[in-house]
Amino acid sequence: MSVQNPVTSLANDVAVTQRAIDQVKGKVILVGHSWGGMVISQAGNDPKVAGLVYLAAYGPKAGESVISVSGNAGKTQLGNYLSNTGGYLYISQEGVNTVFAEDLDKKQQAVIFATQTPAFNTVFDDKSGEPAWKTKPSWYVVAKDDKTIHPDLERFMAKRMKSKIVELPASHAVMLSHPAEVLKVIEEAANFKQAN
Repeated sequence: MSVQNPVTSLANDVAVTQRAIDQVKGKVILVGHSWGGMVISQAGNDPKVAGLVYLAAYGPKAGESVISVSGNAGKTQLGNYLSNTGGYLYISQEGVNTVFAEDLDKKQQAVIFATQTPAFNTVFDDKSGEPAWKTKPSWYVVAKDDKTIHPDLERFMAKRMKSKIVELPASHAVMLSHPAEVLKVIEEAANFKQAN
């Protein structure tokens, strides 16, 4: 099941994810990309959640926001390509092409730009509660060529979470540029869930 986060606040996105979890019978694995890592770190506290998979995603500890945790590594170029429209942040087409999905073809980049969900401008200040990764197994896919979240920040968070780490030579859109490798990690998490 795919959750369509409104990206209006951490609490709202966790609530949307919780509704999806409630519809599933049995145990689930949560997979989060980018901001989605903040969401699964909270929603993952649900007892139905057996594991967490982070795809070039934020993995905060309690009290951290995207902005505060990002101070643990160098800055990226994403901020150069954001525009604020009515309080919501959009990535420009040039930003998608150069810092978000530069290893995809032009058609894929155009689809990402056209279908992006803008983020409310205060969402990256929202602070995490106690994260599920402290008590549940996690996997982390580091995008080695990421220009949206610094790869060193991804490594820092993944090590701190004691995740099983897989590194791929990919942009931030790692699940689109390396779908087979990402699927393998998700399947490993799902098989681990079934075995335990």
